[in-house]
Amino acid sequence: MGTKKNYKHLPHKTIERLSQYRRALLICLDNNKSHIFSHEIAKIQHITPVQVRRDLMLIGYSGTLRKGYNIQDLIDLIGTIIDNEEGLNATIIGIGNLGRALIKYLSGKRHKLEIVAGFDTNPDKINNEFSGIQCYSVEQLEKIIKDKDIKIGIITVPEDQTVETAQRLVDAGIKGILNYTPKPVEVPEYVYLEEYDMITTLEKIAFYVKMAEDQEK
Repeated sequence: MGTKKNYKHLPHKTIERLSQYRRALLICLDNNKSHIFSHEIAKIQHITPVQVRRDLMLIGYSGTLRKGYNIQDLIDLIGTIIDNEEGLNATIIGIGNLGRALIKYLSGKRHKLEIVAGFDTNPDKINNEFSGIQCYSVEQLEKIIKDKDIKIGIITVPEDQTVETAQRLVDAGIKGILNYTPKPVEVPEYVYLEEYDMITTLEKIAFYVKMAEDQEK
């Protein structure tokens, strides 16, 4: 196996795939499967076996020709790479339809990564629970983030509130931000930012559908 000091150099796409591999491996483990080959992982993830082997080589893990990869060992190794040993707390700002859906979806999915608070400006939502998560007023954002040692912020607010929300998260000490709004933001280098634009993703899918249809003509 590799050492932690090397993991920080892993490509971003490899980190994404490792997370996807773990989800698939956990399902296989639940189905009483103990070993798996690279071509099996590749089929589940819709990628090539070469890509799977390359990713696993980067983390210093190898299987055997006869049995493939030990599923539990691989899950454990991916956990040491991705997960924080003490666990990390996250929050969602904007408890609208998307925010509530994310809270429900993420609840209990990872014991090392938990949603521990939500924030909104709507009085009807403040002081209520959504899927077991307390919603606080955004006026309490800095205090709750400090009190609950929250390191990750997920932004699902209306577009015109995105920039201000991101800045408040940074000022409150947040180290990582996932922005679900179409409004791009800028953060300091020490804050890791991911921006997920569903419209762009859908348009990408539409492009490939168009290409496939054009080939059929």
